[in-house]
Amino acid sequence: MAGRGYDPGMARGDLYPEIGPYETGYLPVSPIHAMYWEQSGNPRGAPVLFLHGGPGAGAGAVHRRFFDPSHWRIVIFDQRGAGRSRPLGELDANTTPDLIADIERLRVHLGVERFLLFGGSWGSTLALAYAQAHPNRVAGCVLRGIFLGRPSEVEWFMHGIATVFPEAHAAFVNHLPANERGDLLGSFLRRLTDPDPAIHLPAARAWSIFEGTCSTLLPSPDTIWSFAQDRTALGLARIEAHYFAHDLFLPEGGLLAHMERLRSIPAEIIQGRYDMICPAVTAYELHKAWPGARLTIVPDAGHSALEPGIRRALVAAVERFRGIR
Repeated sequence: MAGRGYDPGMARGDLYPEIGPYETGYLPVSPIHAMYWEQSGNPRGAPVLFLHGGPGAGAGAVHRRFFDPSHWRIVIFDQRGAGRSRPLGELDANTTPDLIADIERLRVHLGVERFLLFGGSWGSTLALAYAQAHPNRVAGCVLRGIFLGRPSEVEWFMHGIATVFPEAHAAFVNHLPANERGDLLGSFLRRLTDPDPAIHLPAARAWSIFEGTCSTLLPSPDTIWSFAQDRTALGLARIEAHYFAHDLFLPEGGLLAHMERLRSIPAEIIQGRYDMICPAVTAYELHKAWPGARLTIVPDAGHSALEPGIRRALVAAVERFRGIR
């Protein structure tokens, strides 16, 4: 499928109405981690797996609304240390291979043969990593705001965004004393893993508010407020810094080196033109390495999945997979 511009005529009006889950649970995935999962929609429908961002951001009720509940069996889970999974912010035994293994445990636990994978930002990273590890378990991918976990992308987040959001970046940096600013990632990680809440919570808020501020094309106080909440901020900031410091725990050569494993898997790539968290060049490079993927550039959007153009494009992309099983 060739790349193209955004065609609003192809999209449904907006998100589907709010629904609740018909089943929830906790799946033990290690001696210390228990993973929250839920199912909603049609119990006999085509399975779709929602992969949240961050890493560490967690999932929410709004994420069920990208899918027609009469058609899809909607599976959502919180990754290790994130959201409703226990314990919050735990870094021990928390790596990308661990998360891939957790998806397999959940798939077997629910009796699912194959999933449509739906993930944005870090969720796109994890979707690609899982699909490369288990291509026969993936019916297709809908990916948004592409992040491949390369050092240049982490460097952009930690420093490069200052070219577009200088005041937000300054507030982020200025959380640290002047003598700690020479190594932003290392200094934040030390504070985020300090056992004292008086140290780790303010650092988590500074990190998370920075990310939330840069996530939308236009200022969104509601987005920033949601990122500033202690539970969201701690999971996101601590786990994100941990993964960044370890090159996202990705395989040798990174994800682009293993794209041949996905040649037969259909995909939709949705990307905001003005995405400052995960710039559009990364989505374009993924598309070049994956000719079978359709690239949709939304011209009036940033990073957030909930911006109007992005959410319409995502709903339309899911609709194009309606015939898969």
